[in-house]
Amino acid sequence: MQSMYYIGLDVHKKTISYCVKDGSGRIHLEGTIPATRMDLDRWRRTLPQPWTAAMEATLFTGWIYDHLLPHAAALKVAHPLMLRAIAAAKKKNDRIDAHKIADCLRCDFLPECYMASTEIRERRRTLRYRNLLVRQAVQMKNKIAVLLMEAGVAYNKQKLHRAGYFRELLATNQEIDEGLRSLLGLCHETVVRLGKTESALVRSLERDPMLRERIGRLMTIPAVGPIMALTWALEVGDVGRFSSIKKAISYCGLCSAERSSGESLQRTPLSKQRNRHLQTILIEAAKMAPRNSPALATIYDREKQKSNANRATLAVARKIVAYLVAVDRRQKDFLVVENENSTAA
Repeated sequence: MQSMYYIGLDVHKKTISYCVKDGSGRIHLEGTIPATRMDLDRWRRTLPQPWTAAMEATLFTGWIYDHLLPHAAALKVAHPLMLRAIAAAKKKNDRIDAHKIADCLRCDFLPECYMASTEIRERRRTLRYRNLLVRQAVQMKNKIAVLLMEAGVAYNKQKLHRAGYFRELLATNQEIDEGLRSLLGLCHETVVRLGKTESALVRSLERDPMLRERIGRLMTIPAVGPIMALTWALEVGDVGRFSSIKKAISYCGLCSAERSSGESLQRTPLSKQRNRHLQTILIEAAKMAPRNSPALATIYDREKQKSNANRATLAVARKIVAYLVAVDRRQKDFLVVENENSTAA
């Protein structure tokens, strides 16, 4: 029976430091290679077989993971916040980091994080690019308003970004000079172009054969639209990785952190260890949800009476997560079950 070799990879933009150890911890190979596919191929041919590797989750981990996965017995990605042994070390460099990652893998102490499939990550990249376009469009809209305020031009805030009103404003308002008019026109053209690109990206994701059926099921949930459904499907990936709804809620950043020592218990604000993309879209959806769902409106009113509007919004967001997990696990459309004990009005 062949012994396994354990490899720690410290990944950077231009270089990758590696350390190869056997089960006893003896070093067989170590060094640094350029972070290119050609150099990775040359390097992996020199490795003893069989081998398993681990690396820290970084911006550059995805393509390296995809390139090495077919050749490894196993490939793991470590959660960066959990690698305290590296962060807290007195002496820290790339070589030492690779050694420690190899040791964590060898001793089965590696804090492994979930790695979505290549197909999911490619579509997630598209969705996040769409989010970038939305932010840029909002910035340009704000810039239009700032330019008008700087020139002392009165305008209707609600109608400013409507095409007809904007053209009429530029054509009829005498306070807008030629220089300002050109800048405003350029900003408006940018907003229109960003909006068209954003809509095209969303349509392409909605029509994707891999996502179409799943998105359709998720959108049967009250207050869940196409952006919420796409964000959930692409940011979560496989919902089976959550063993409970509480863990899904924690991943979405809808609960506070806990610090306890002895008899002392302290609850902090919402934890920063979360998926910020999901947290943002869930809170936005929860603010609108009471208008579309009587059940969610009841939850909102009840929690608001106990505390305040912010806590009520979080309670609604947590309920939406429970709905999303249930529909995703059962792979069936959302169904409202009437309470059998309720009395007719």
